[in-house]
Amino acid sequence: WQLFRRNGQAMTGLLILAVAATVALLSPLLVSPESIDPATAPGTPNQPPSAAFPLGTDGFGRSVLALVVVGTRVSLLVGLAATLGAVLVGASVGILAGYYGGTRIDRALSALTDWFLVIPWLVLAIVMAAILGPTLLNVIIVIAVTSWALTARVVRAQTLSVREQPYVERARALGAGDLSIMGRHILPNVFAVVFAQAVLTVAVAILSETTLAILGLGDPTATSWGRIIEEAFTSGAMANQYWWWIIPPGVCVVLVTLAFTMCGYAIEEILNPRLRRR
Repeated sequence: WQLFRRNGQAMTGLLILAVAATVALLSPLLVSPESIDPATAPGTPNQPPSAAFPLGTDGFGRSVLALVVVGTRVSLLVGLAATLGAVLVGASVGILAGYYGGTRIDRALSALTDWFLVIPWLVLAIVMAAILGPTLLNVIIVIAVTSWALTARVVRAQTLSVREQPYVERARALGAGDLSIMGRHILPNVFAVVFAQAVLTVAVAILSETTLAILGLGDPTATSWGRIIEEAFTSGAMANQYWWWIIPPGVCVVLVTLAFTMCGYAIEEILNPRLRRR
């Protein structure tokens, strides 16, 4: 923490994330369901920013500010849940491949990882989303499946180094099983890399959810930042210059993904002695 708080970039990112998390947690108290319901929208459609509606209204007369507040909760939820799934899969595959390095297990898992790294993630995501259906859970699954490979590659490289350490050889000589060694010796020593990679993956997951929503593959019943942008484009907000409908959710996506990226790079620098010395 002492090293982290000395990093201005990291503290800026942490401040942005703290504000976003606070808004997400308080969104049920800040916004009533009636105010974002098209049938009971309180404003006039496509009204520019005013005292009553600081960010204007959308095509249904809903407050764009209220939509952005609710979208914060959904976008962060999707990003964190998808990251959890991606990191669990990636860390498991990476540890197994690294621990059994050079064997058939390593070759099979490495080939699978390379396949997911090479194939365009957007094409795979579109196909999976079209097959599974546009629900929030399916969007999380799609993002997790398309985001785990990089974590697996990084964890595998770290595991190859850790498994050669003397304490691992000593545990093996004392009769410890493979699962025991991976759980008690390998995982704690690669956890720092996993954590740093997880923070960076959240940014990718939020951008992926926004992309899928803009393409019309998101959950139509969930108000996320990407869903707001998709509705704005569909309603011709760009052609009619309704900038207040598009810019706020776009700025939120950029700020939050940038904040996660800044924190992730700072954590990686702190946990990696070579980067810290440089």
